[in-house]
Amino acid sequence: MHYFEFTKSTYSSGEPHGECVEVARNVPGTVAVRDSKDVYGSIIRLTPTSWATFTRDL
Repeated sequence: MHYFEFTKSTYSSGEPHGECVEVARNVPGTVAVRDSKDVYGSIIRLTPTSWATFTRDL
C-alpha cells in the first residue's frame, strides 16, 4: 500500500490560519491534494493530466 508524502505548496501563506494546500506526487498515476490545516480530512485524488490542466488554468 502506498502512503502519500505531502509537501506544502510554495504559494501557501505562512500564517497559522492562512490558505494552505499540500500536494503529494509520490504515488504513481495519482496527485493527491489536501488542506494542511486538516491533515485527517478529505484528500482529493487526481490524475497527473487533470492536475496539470488544473494548475495551468489557475
